[in-house]
Amino acid sequence: MTHVPNDSGNLPADTTSFVGRRNEVARSRQLLSRTRLVTLTGPGGMGKSRLALRVAAQVRHSYPDGAWLVDLAAVEKEDLLEHAVLAALEPGHDMGRHPLATLTDHLDGKRLLLVLDNCEHLLQGCALLVHALLASAPGLHVVATSRQALGVAGEHLLTVSPLSAPDPDNPGQVATAGQSEALRLFADRAAAALGEHAPSDFGRAAALICHRLDGIPLAIELAAARMRVLTCEQILDRLDDRFALLTGGSRAALPRRQTMRAAVDWSFDLCEPREQLLWARLSVFPGTFDLEAVEKVCTGTGLARKEVLDAVTGLVDKSVLTREGDHLRARYRMLETLRQYGRGKLGDRGEAGQLRRRHRDHYRSLVLLAEAQWFTGRQTVWFTRLHQERANLRAALDFCLSHTGEGRAGLEMAGALWSHRLGAGSLEEERHWLARTLASDSTPSLARVKALWADGWMALLRGDTASAHTRLAECHMLANALGDLSAKAHVEQFDGLIALFRDDFARAVPLFESALRQYWAHGNLGDIWSTLFLLSLSCCLSADPRAAALCEESLALCESHDAQWSRAFALWISGLRLWLTGDVEQAVSALREGLGVASATDNRLALAQCLEVLAWARAGEGHCVEGSELLGAAGSVWSQVGATLPGVGRLLRHRTECEVLLRQTMGPTRFAARIRAGAGFTTEQAVARALGRPVPSPGAAQAPASALTPREAAVAELVAQGLADKQIAAQLVISPRTAQGHVQRTLAKLGFTSRTQIAIWVQEQTPRS
Repeated sequence: MTHVPNDSGNLPADTTSFVGRRNEVARSRQLLSRTRLVTLTGPGGMGKSRLALRVAAQVRHSYPDGAWLVDLAAVEKEDLLEHAVLAALEPGHDMGRHPLATLTDHLDGKRLLLVLDNCEHLLQGCALLVHALLASAPGLHVVATSRQALGVAGEHLLTVSPLSAPDPDNPGQVATAGQSEALRLFADRAAAALGEHAPSDFGRAAALICHRLDGIPLAIELAAARMRVLTCEQILDRLDDRFALLTGGSRAALPRRQTMRAAVDWSFDLCEPREQLLWARLSVFPGTFDLEAVEKVCTGTGLARKEVLDAVTGLVDKSVLTREGDHLRARYRMLETLRQYGRGKLGDRGEAGQLRRRHRDHYRSLVLLAEAQWFTGRQTVWFTRLHQERANLRAALDFCLSHTGEGRAGLEMAGALWSHRLGAGSLEEERHWLARTLASDSTPSLARVKALWADGWMALLRGDTASAHTRLAECHMLANALGDLSAKAHVEQFDGLIALFRDDFARAVPLFESALRQYWAHGNLGDIWSTLFLLSLSCCLSADPRAAALCEESLALCESHDAQWSRAFALWISGLRLWLTGDVEQAVSALREGLGVASATDNRLALAQCLEVLAWARAGEGHCVEGSELLGAAGSVWSQVGATLPGVGRLLRHRTECEVLLRQTMGPTRFAARIRAGAGFTTEQAVARALGRPVPSPGAAQAPASALTPREAAVAELVAQGLADKQIAAQLVISPRTAQGHVQRTLAKLGFTSRTQIAIWVQEQTPRS
């Protein structure tokens, strides 16, 4: 940048294009219009200085006495601060007077914008100076940039986040990658480096570079500069050692902006010793994490448990950690670039192996606790929690597989996660981990029986009957060898499941009945309910007169334990039974209720099941367009889940009959068109269609808070805190059924389909300073 002297200040002119940050510029201008001190905070290399200058340039006309930049990067001592500001504002000031008095006189009666850039290493001095100047000069406004807040009364913070970067694994984001700020910056800087040889489209590799560099502008600019000698693919290959790659910035820039390592070194040096130690230890977390995990994993020599909260606070204040919104449990994230830096420091300390083991131990305990509490009112809470922890769970499983003697722990974890993966639609990933952990430890054990049983379930749901039979044979052999009754119950349930998928109900029913008796004697509620569910399904499909009572028992068990995730399955089987017996109206009611519960609990498998049978029911009533669209939507969710329609033979015949009916009634062309339309629905659109509501357009505006009654608003707050329906009922002194009704109406009014969306919405309604 080049400084252009003029009467309106000393802001430098741009020497490169300014890319993106439209929202941040608008928000900064809005804050400046109603407050006098705005501090832009964020990690190093995030573009805080550039943003501050862009904002100052845009609002300069509002300040008759100009917008002035004071770059504090080269100021090493706090007692030189006033002199640095004076040098920018009044170069010929009287050196004999106290600089603060001279500044006060200079600013008296002026309307002026002061940009204090790079305050973090002079934090106390900057805070005192800004406080004094704002108190004595009513016409002064200040924009500061710092990796940490100044902590001055009246200060408004704006966190400068990474540029939006496309996720290469998300087809929708890749298709619109040209709108990504990070990719636009990379393309602009790469084009400058390559000149006339720059390609018109940098492709998926460039998108992946931006994604892996966390959208950090400095990192992206340094990577783009490497395009003079490397291709995008070569740059991508070298990002595992990004600090060696990301060098060679502008020679005119500050030293800490010429390489990525220097930028991060600067942040590290600003931290206190215990914060530096925690930074290094936190590098074992590949995803977000909570305070409990930090206390369990990172304490020890040099960092006591009672010091963790202050150290975490320090790292958040210094923009090393970002706190992510969660009304139930605060979580923190470290950018991958900062994590790689911390991992290097951890390696230097020789603690990497010890910390990875402690990380694994913590998440193994967490998974086993989730399994023990699965069939309770905490089911939805655990489902959300395990989804949040998926990166940490993968790292823990990887530790088990990469260290000799840890295979048994991996088997326990993979087997315990099967219910969560089932509902989350992560069957392929679960089978991946089950296959690897089963291969890592072949010693006979209950953990191996459980993993074989879980993998057999997943195999059947994916249509892989050959693998299921192989797993059953080993399961049977191990259960006999171990002599464990719960293992034998698993084998009987598994054997019955294979019979069910073959439509061999005469074999399936007694096997499920025997397994159920053993589970009641020796198993847990989750195993009892899943077997009761399978017995209900077998009796429904075989027209067994006990089906109605079994379906009611299955549903009652869920309701008595407030197991809402499982309740979605129970409502599906109830709806299926009613439809099979010709009670279409009650079937549609049960299936729509199940669909609402499945959506609210993010149960993807139950969502697909309810959409499927609703399509059959609506088509049979002559609602052919709706039936076709729901069939298309169900097919899309089945594909996402990675499963086939459970029950295979009998249920697949019902689907085929439905397709034949619709194709004959509508004609092949129109039928195919509505199937495609339904397959293109978002989850929200599919649920709205199934519930008979107007189908929202993608990105439709959310309802305002005023759309909710006071009681519904209170319910929304409690949902955001992670409370289940029974807990909400206790808080508001109402019945669980009434609480459930309030939740469903809140979802409907807000146009949402899950409790997670309510939590996010509540957070967005909360005023921020």
